[in-house]
Amino acid sequence: MAEVQAQAVTQVPAARPPVSPLRAWWAIFIFTIALMFNFLDRQLLTLLITPIKADLNLSDTQISILVGFMFVLFYISVGIPISRLVDRGPRKWIIGAGIAFWSLMTAACGLAQNFWQLAIARMGVGIGESCNGPATYSMTADMFEREKLARPISIINIGMVMGSGMALLVGGYLIVWLTELGPQSFPIVGTLKPWQMTFVIVGLPGMLWALLMVLTVPEPPRKDEGTGAVTPSFGKVLEFLKLWSPAYFPMFIAAGVKSMLSFGNAVWSPAFFERSFGYAPGEPGPILGAIGLIVAPLGLLIGGQAATWLAAKGHDDANMRIVLWVSVILAPLAILYPLAPTAWIAFMLYGATLFLGSLGAGPANAAMQVITPGRMRGTVSALYIAIFNVMGYGAGPLIVALMTDNIFKNEAMLGSSMAAAAAILAPIGLFLSWKALRPYARAVVAARERND
Repeated sequence: MAEVQAQAVTQVPAARPPVSPLRAWWAIFIFTIALMFNFLDRQLLTLLITPIKADLNLSDTQISILVGFMFVLFYISVGIPISRLVDRGPRKWIIGAGIAFWSLMTAACGLAQNFWQLAIARMGVGIGESCNGPATYSMTADMFEREKLARPISIINIGMVMGSGMALLVGGYLIVWLTELGPQSFPIVGTLKPWQMTFVIVGLPGMLWALLMVLTVPEPPRKDEGTGAVTPSFGKVLEFLKLWSPAYFPMFIAAGVKSMLSFGNAVWSPAFFERSFGYAPGEPGPILGAIGLIVAPLGLLIGGQAATWLAAKGHDDANMRIVLWVSVILAPLAILYPLAPTAWIAFMLYGATLFLGSLGAGPANAAMQVITPGRMRGTVSALYIAIFNVMGYGAGPLIVALMTDNIFKNEAMLGSSMAAAAAILAPIGLFLSWKALRPYARAVVAARERND
């Protein structure tokens, strides 16, 4: 009898059957559109810089704090605890709750009457969006084989560029149309200005997508399900990262440095075209958005396919090799873009830098998932995304703004600030990508041997 009881205690649940390919790709579609809402809501503020500055009497530095640090502050502080839930619990419910909350907080940005009210709403957007990345990547890694992971992750990242493009395209048309309408009065909330109405209109549809997420996306079995594996402690995760720090450290910091360059340019590009070439507020948005919606998805698809092809050829460093190749070409173009003498040349260079940056985005994300054990992916993803956002959204726009306000001391010199930042950041990102190449290949071999 005792022997039977002992067997019952040690018995582990049988693994559930894997998610079918059709349902897995449906999940990728839902993840992609969720990430589109994520970046649409996150980056809408960049298009509204001019009217917000005028109405709330803010400096470029204050705007960069709203765009960056007020967003990432709570993204990080809440994101790490949530990542521990991702490694333990039902991930699709975490994503659904996050979508609903950040959508509500985006609409709340439209009710702000001063700097601090807008800052609190931006913090709320950060809290909601911190739920999305770790859970999305963790679920995706459990739905697809390691060697084929770059393609679905690249497709998910199309949502990022779609959101950024839609923020400029749809947001641009919205702000122009709403500016023509002028301020409008509503029950309860009172009179809203055009930029405030833009936030409300863009924010609320995400609530419906949150519902579709929880109702239709399957929760995949973890790859170690049925083996009795348990979620390691946070300390154990840090020990693993330390063990493989030659691979993780340059990968993480390279991603952060490149995100500083990418988001610094993305946040200030609408204002750059307004100040350098005389566009009206919101006017460059549709052009920038259309460029992004064309070139960025193409770059992501090509980058994911290229990494998959290289991996099939036996290159263990396939993902990071794509990242390195892209960095070599991207560095000089990122410096030249904000120095363009005419608007049409600037638009062309903007498209080229966005295409190249997109080529490496999917493989860069896949690289981290490939070498990380399944029960650590949520936590490691959260740390990766925290570095990505602190350095990218926090420091990237701020560096450009500080140069404009304190070095060049002239709003019209915004392009020079962007070029100076690129001249510093691009070579650092290139060096770190090269530094990660060999350690990453060794980590891929080790992950294959662990079969996690």
